[in-house]
Amino acid sequence: MRGYRLPEWVYEAGIGENRAVLIEDGVIIEAQIELPGLRVGTVADARLTNIGAPGRGGIATMADGTEVLLNALPKATEGALIRIEITREPLSEPGKPKRAKGRVTNLPVGQGPDLATRIGPHRVLGPYDDDVFEAAGWSELLEAAGSGIVAFAGGELRIVLTPAMTLIDVDGDRRADVLARAGAAASAAAIRQLGISGNIGIDLPTVEGKAERVAIAEAFDARLPQPFERTAVNGFGFLQIVRPRTRASLCEIVQYDPVAAEARALMRRIQRSGDIGATEIDVSEDVWAVIEDNPGWLEALSRLLGGSVTLRT
Repeated sequence: MRGYRLPEWVYEAGIGENRAVLIEDGVIIEAQIELPGLRVGTVADARLTNIGAPGRGGIATMADGTEVLLNALPKATEGALIRIEITREPLSEPGKPKRAKGRVTNLPVGQGPDLATRIGPHRVLGPYDDDVFEAAGWSELLEAAGSGIVAFAGGELRIVLTPAMTLIDVDGDRRADVLARAGAAASAAAIRQLGISGNIGIDLPTVEGKAERVAIAEAFDARLPQPFERTAVNGFGFLQIVRPRTRASLCEIVQYDPVAAEARALMRRIQRSGDIGATEIDVSEDVWAVIEDNPGWLEALSRLLGGSVTLRT
């Protein structure tokens, strides 16, 4: 019998993105993707460019033009130089991207911790090491993040992104109370695995009886580590959860910019293909455009493969 292995973070510095997975007994239970850009915990000087109505906060603008929402304003006039700490990274929601959020601070200026620092002790996956990401289900996880469909025994979750919250619908062919408990546990596991945060609503099968609804909530609690807050399961089978929101989930990263996500995944597949030397890649025109906008990607890939990399549409 295969022995149980304790959870282990594995980190990979990739082309266009860095990624990390927490693997427990051969399965990914948590995953994160880090894209270039502003990070939570970054402290920088900025100019107070907009003061809202009393109690409404305002906007600070960093040296590179990035606008940051401030929930609480210092005693300063518009145009004053202030120091801020980033508490939420910008979110690229379609139609209306959300600004970063921050707060006034006296901390020294500096970059926020990167992904490798945030996850703590970890194993680094080198470009020629065995692909433990793929062995643990990395491609399947990205597919689930893109489709929003996560299967579990006897049912499936449908994860839908909305501007107000992430909604999870639980569907299946098991008895209502059994499906609700299994769906609650599967939802908690998916929330952790895909890094879903902020306001989350879960639509479970309707179950009669307070004791059974308490058991459903407990099944959820057992699979999702703190911190989070939640309501009780109401009589219509709805459960609402709030998790601290500091960065985009995997669903948002993949669904809000699927072509860029496809291009970065392609870089990884070629890197891990085992090919050596000059390589030609067939890509769609959209993926071509993304790679052309990031010439450093092909340069990095060429160094890894030991030969030139040519794109063909």
